[in-house]
Amino acid sequence: MKKLLIGILTIGLVQSYSIASNDVASAASVRVFKNCTEMNQVYKGGVARTSSVKNVGGKTKYKPFVSKALYDANKKSDRDHDFIACER
Repeated sequence: MKKLLIGILTIGLVQSYSIASNDVASAASVRVFKNCTEMNQVYKGGVARTSSVKNVGGKTKYKPFVSKALYDANKKSDRDHDFIACER
């Protein structure tokens, strides 16, 4: 019984470590764009922080890509502070 419990705890620790390392790797690979022109070449509608944000800057042509990490890395490009960077 004791060996089974140790085995289960070991597997849980290994899995939690692999999940945490994936989060760090994905956060490290987030691209920072110089300006909105550069961002709109990759993401036509810009980048939204969450899918529930609403655009306050007016009517847009394209739907924004949703990524909290990407938005946080390029927060400087959100001039109207509506949690959508470089919306078009």
